[in-house]
Amino acid sequence: MPKRERHYTAKRLALILTGSVIFAFNINTFVQAGSLIPGGFTGLTLLIQACCFRFAGVRIPFTIINYSLNAVPAFISFKFIGKKFTIYSCLMIAASGLLTDFMPSMFIENIQFHDTLLAAVFGGMLNAFAISLCLFADATSGGTDFIAVFFAEKYRKDTWSYIFAGNCIILAAAGFLFTLDKALYSIIFQFTATMSLTFFYRGYQQRTLFIVTNKPDEVCALIYEESSHGVTALDGTGLYTKEDRKVLYSVVSAGEAERLVTKIKKIDPESFINMLKTESVAGKFYIKPKD
Repeated sequence: MPKRERHYTAKRLALILTGSVIFAFNINTFVQAGSLIPGGFTGLTLLIQACCFRFAGVRIPFTIINYSLNAVPAFISFKFIGKKFTIYSCLMIAASGLLTDFMPSMFIENIQFHDTLLAAVFGGMLNAFAISLCLFADATSGGTDFIAVFFAEKYRKDTWSYIFAGNCIILAAAGFLFTLDKALYSIIFQFTATMSLTFFYRGYQQRTLFIVTNKPDEVCALIYEESSHGVTALDGTGLYTKEDRKVLYSVVSAGEAERLVTKIKKIDPESFINMLKTESVAGKFYIKPKD
């Protein structure tokens, strides 16, 4: 295995294991303290656990329920998204599940929250941070995240808001079966997690770049080398200077945009760059393979 590939593999493992620890810690502290239902398959797992204990007096481990729920999405991911992506995601699911059930309580017992709103807000932020670490490792935390990644790649749109809408159904069931206030606090938790995730991870967001430059060839080469995205060159005339200049048009991922702007300014300090948020694209748009 080449040195670069070993480094990338080690980085992925480190991010996934760190995300697993944070994910499990969040469930055992913020989520349990507020009796929250996070949404997604994690929330569904906790809801099933609570129902089994309340109505049957049976405590079912988190891992048994969560692994069962993730079996079908993992199969879909393995077939349609990528084998390595799915294997690393399953590592996240396995590690976070085991840690949730067996995480030492010596730290958890020292953390007590008496404000459910604080637990919902900060728990949502911590949840988003854990998931973003997995996404940076080209993996996911499983469940609805498998579905979100699949549709995001197929339709090239940010789908986390749609997942949030689906989670509301789970929260409505929790409100009906238990108490409404916990369900409403859980909505705050999920909303905070969704908004925080769009801040932490922008891999599925796009930015449109309009670049006015006197060095179009060098800038085009840079964009293709750094992002593998194409560039369209337009002829332009500065009406103030009366000089002919090239206007370059390109759509790149949000995570690449700021890095490209910095490097373009080094190539052509006199360039003028307009960066716009792109809602969606139709046509060929390069997406880095998961494997």
